[in-house]
Amino acid sequence: MAKTTWKITLSSSRDIPFNKLMPSQSNVRRVKAGLSIEELAEDIARRGLLQSLNVRPVLDSQGKENGTFEVPAGGRRYRALALLVQQKRLAKTAPVPCVVREAPADILAEDDSLAENVQRAPLHPLDQFRAFQALREKGRSEEDIAAAFFVSVNVVMQRLRLVSVSPKLLDLYAEDGMSLEQLMAFAVTSDHPRQEQVWEAVQHSYNQDPYQIRRMLTERSVRACDKRVRFVGVDAYEAAGGVVLRDLFEQDHGGWLEDLGLLDGLVAQKLKADAQAIAGEGWKWIEVAVDFPYGHTHRMRKLKGAQADLSADEQATIDALNAEYARLEAEYHNADELPDEVDQRLGEIETELAAFDDRPVTYDPAEIARAGAFIGIDSDGRLSVDRGYVRPEDEHRRDADGQETEHADSGASSAQSPCTTVDQGTVITFGHQPEVEAEDDEAIRPLPERLLMELTAHRTLALRNAVANDPQVAMTALLHKLCLDAFEHSTSPACLEASVGHVFFAVQASDLRDTASAKAVAERHEAWKAELPTEEGALWNWLAALDDDRRTQLLAHCVSFGVNALYERVGRYGAGLSEHGLRCRLAQADRLAAAVGLDMVAAGWRPTVENYLGRVTKPRILEAVREAKGEQAAGLIDHLKKADMAKEAERLLDGSGWLPEPLRIATAESEADEPSARGEALPEFLTSDDATADASEERPQQPAE
Repeated sequence: MAKTTWKITLSSSRDIPFNKLMPSQSNVRRVKAGLSIEELAEDIARRGLLQSLNVRPVLDSQGKENGTFEVPAGGRRYRALALLVQQKRLAKTAPVPCVVREAPADILAEDDSLAENVQRAPLHPLDQFRAFQALREKGRSEEDIAAAFFVSVNVVMQRLRLVSVSPKLLDLYAEDGMSLEQLMAFAVTSDHPRQEQVWEAVQHSYNQDPYQIRRMLTERSVRACDKRVRFVGVDAYEAAGGVVLRDLFEQDHGGWLEDLGLLDGLVAQKLKADAQAIAGEGWKWIEVAVDFPYGHTHRMRKLKGAQADLSADEQATIDALNAEYARLEAEYHNADELPDEVDQRLGEIETELAAFDDRPVTYDPAEIARAGAFIGIDSDGRLSVDRGYVRPEDEHRRDADGQETEHADSGASSAQSPCTTVDQGTVITFGHQPEVEAEDDEAIRPLPERLLMELTAHRTLALRNAVANDPQVAMTALLHKLCLDAFEHSTSPACLEASVGHVFFAVQASDLRDTASAKAVAERHEAWKAELPTEEGALWNWLAALDDDRRTQLLAHCVSFGVNALYERVGRYGAGLSEHGLRCRLAQADRLAAAVGLDMVAAGWRPTVENYLGRVTKPRILEAVREAKGEQAAGLIDHLKKADMAKEAERLLDGSGWLPEPLRIATAESEADEPSARGEALPEFLTSDDATADASEERPQQPAE
């Protein structure tokens, strides 16, 4: 006999007036979560009730239905409808779609309430992203979508950005092969092949952090805070067809500019236009570059110009600004903190007063005809024009008859370089972009040679400044050099030869010219230069009339330009600087630094990701933190990836006074190891191959080529 299969009978549905419904104590939801009642009410008012209420008849004391119904499943919808009734947006007797369970049911009301909340599967985030995209493709704006789902416009834009990631990566995310944070990192660019290429690189790597993904996706781009970007403006870049990468999920400080070639072209175009405008002033030559190295004006004479006088109106404005500034300072002299509007106004006054100090300077037209200018971009992204420099070859010379003539090489070269143009008689030369080196993330090794050169350039400049401020040490250094020349050399080509050669930095960090030492040296040099007579005879008399203090100060300043504490590449096969010569130089530099009490921390150097921490290996970063903050601090970051470790190390080392070995003052023991500067022959054990190898370990050597 066949077994009978009972058919399932579903509960009937019908419309019940709202005033016949009442909340049920059997509803298991007690904790408020998700969408608020107010937002749900607005959604029902907009699109209607999408899901019926689950209700049961209420029985009286005799077990009979009394005409009302309780709502065990759908309590939030019921409260939203009640809110609409209270707001008189819904009639009390409005019919409500309900699924009615029979009164003597085998299933408890609590069972229905629990099942309704537990059995439903939550929507996968990717489905929500794609739903937003479908609404957008059908003409709905971001504002309309945000209003419909009670989220901010930024949230809608973020979800639309996420769904624009490569379909291959979206499929991985749907299958839990990628985290939401990683997907957010990929959304920084819309280049699908590049996204997939980066994922192929990171999925087999130990570092799959979102930070690493963002770094790899933007490594070929330029940050919007770069001075070149600020110079031309993001709007001009986008108007020219450039693409800006923006991160909607983290602070991106304006984003990244993807087309470096377009940016450089815009920079060159704008600099060229500025140079052509300045060429109309009559300069003989103009050099144009984004950056100029420290010391680029060496051996050039700076013209002395006259600053334009202030007009009566300008002077009145200055007096009024100074009076307002003094009044505000006096009014808030005892205040613990200035109000924002007052602090802002003081800053505005300072800016306006500074603008009056930057008045145009006029020069002798005859001098302009043989002088030139440097045009570049300052650190704030503004045009930088440095006028009035005369090259040595453009100085006037006297012939045998005492007549002034121009130098033989003063005319413009007949064969101009490809980056040179002639505009209105002015030779305009365009420089090249500064060198950018690739990041080195290799295993532990000696400090990179270029980094060592940059660090010692910082130290040399600070040492020059220190020597110039210590005339006694400068005098000792000069006498030391003269004594070596007098006692160690058997012949001398003249009755007396003592010179200081200006040492230039072939390798230097990009921020060297902006250091406190560089500014101090330049200001002191310009101050002395303004006092020195230009004629040779007058200069001798002027020097002879100086008192001892000022004479020693000037001597110290001149001697300081000969300071050379640079690490340089040792020449091969006997050519150039020898290993012994380099060790002698560095040992003497250590002694000189100790004599003047050189403090690179006081000179303004501090370890950052750019100048040290991002360019050395992880063990060296940990060593720096360990030396400055102890083993416990190093242990806090030893698990991080290199990029994150460098950033955290910069924060930990800030204010600690830690310095890398090339910037420290040498100890007495290291000074005692200084090779003899005399002409005596070195002992055999110091000239052997083994000794040379031991000595080479004292200081980092250049990497093998």
